[in-house]
Amino acid sequence: MIEVPVLIVGGGPVGLTASILLSQQGIRSLLVERHPGTAIVPKARGINARTMEMYRQIGIEQLIRHAGLAPERTGLIVWTESLAGREIERRVPGRMNPANRGASPVLNCLCAQDDLEPVLRRFAEAQAPAELRFNTEMTAIEQDADGVTATLVGRRGLAETKVRSRYLIGADGAQSQVRRVVARKMIGREGVYDSVNIVFRADLRPWTQDRPAALYFVEQPDLRATFLTINAHDRWGFLIHSLKQYGYTAADFSDTRCIELIRQGAGKPDLPVEILGLSVWEASAVVADRYRLGRLFLAGDAAHEMPPTGGFGLNTGVQDVQNLVWKLAGVLKGEAGDALLDTYETERLPVATITTTASLENSLSMGRTARQDEAKLPRSEFLNEQGLIFGQSYQSTGVVADGSPPQPVSDPVTQYAPSARPGSRAPHAWLQRDAERLSTIDLFGGRFVLLTGPQGDAWIDAATALASAARPELVAHRVGGSELGDPEQNWQAAYGLDPEGAVLVRPDGYVCWRNRAGAADPASVLQKVFDRILSRDT
Repeated sequence: MIEVPVLIVGGGPVGLTASILLSQQGIRSLLVERHPGTAIVPKARGINARTMEMYRQIGIEQLIRHAGLAPERTGLIVWTESLAGREIERRVPGRMNPANRGASPVLNCLCAQDDLEPVLRRFAEAQAPAELRFNTEMTAIEQDADGVTATLVGRRGLAETKVRSRYLIGADGAQSQVRRVVARKMIGREGVYDSVNIVFRADLRPWTQDRPAALYFVEQPDLRATFLTINAHDRWGFLIHSLKQYGYTAADFSDTRCIELIRQGAGKPDLPVEILGLSVWEASAVVADRYRLGRLFLAGDAAHEMPPTGGFGLNTGVQDVQNLVWKLAGVLKGEAGDALLDTYETERLPVATITTTASLENSLSMGRTARQDEAKLPRSEFLNEQGLIFGQSYQSTGVVADGSPPQPVSDPVTQYAPSARPGSRAPHAWLQRDAERLSTIDLFGGRFVLLTGPQGDAWIDAATALASAARPELVAHRVGGSELGDPEQNWQAAYGLDPEGAVLVRPDGYVCWRNRAGAADPASVLQKVFDRILSRDT
């Protein structure tokens, strides 16, 4: 019998990220993945700026960027009759306009999943005290009041192994075994449309290098498809949409037929093409009705499936475990009450519901569910979802409301108004430390952070007084003084504080408490805040 605090089922980006985050919290975990290795096809490709902020805080941002493509090599979205034919339209995604880029110190990244996963795996394996086992399948789960017992089977005929864990994270994808136990039903729309993704080798630069894009949509009466940029040179994906609507079945896609369709989409009947792989899949827009059952948790595609139009699947999944892991760590270390774990579902399920709906509406606006004889361009929100990326707000017992209203926006999907209102992502502002320019985002990640105004010494002293082995790690910074300068003089306005005020940011980078001014007894105030957030007052 193997004993471990946390068992992670699934070795994709969500499971690997959970392993890294647990290790950085000092929590031992075992990850099991039924496949022999990491992904062998591109699958997801787009990592949005909010997720890249998280990977920056973990310490892996530059490794991911090195494995992916620079933003300037994928700056457009193009609609065309064929790559060599008439261009219908091109757009710069709204996420990349200067105003939206100012919301974060980092940019998004295009890194195909089969390039991303090896980076995450190597990083996870280098973290103590994590253990990763590929070629290992979980075949059974039982839980009781004290823990979870899982049965593992090596796929090379090895004997069964029993694992006893305190908690289990199901990150095992859309066919999740853990979901069958946890979820009572999936809410939403199954089988929105079907697709085939062909990975191939061909040099498409003659028709792409002067208009670098992440996506090249091909619109023909008998073919609706998308060229997916992978390395922007000789490795690409070709995604054919709505197969049934055009009379295709999975059996139609021999290598010869795939080459014919790629050549048709490129508009070059003699294009040299090598087929590298093929996968047939069906898009759904569904969310599990619950994310937690006792000691079992769902994350990623096990918790929600969404059409890829907008690129939110991977991002929503890894942000799930960013939310969950610090809470698990707090309970396992004895710093938090069990009720804190209920806030995972309370906070993340509404986010998945909103995001899945937006992804579905993107798909519907492009005519993915019916045959289209003419090009149908997507709604204006497509790839312009700044509000979804940065503007989600949590309401739970893991947040202490301060009575302030939300920042008004006319469209919560496309518009983001930076705010430090409790429940919001702590906004980006440029600061100065000696000769170093850094973002507030660089102060967060993995621990609680207290930020005060230039006259907030009493809050700093209170945070120091509360430090003990029985409490979560807490660091405090005074902004506007000698430690952290505020060269642009906008930090206080961005965080809504007076000079003697303070704000508390959770390990996942979300504001959980704010006091605009000073307090008569700061230590007592912070004590009550932590008791509330960590479910210790129950």
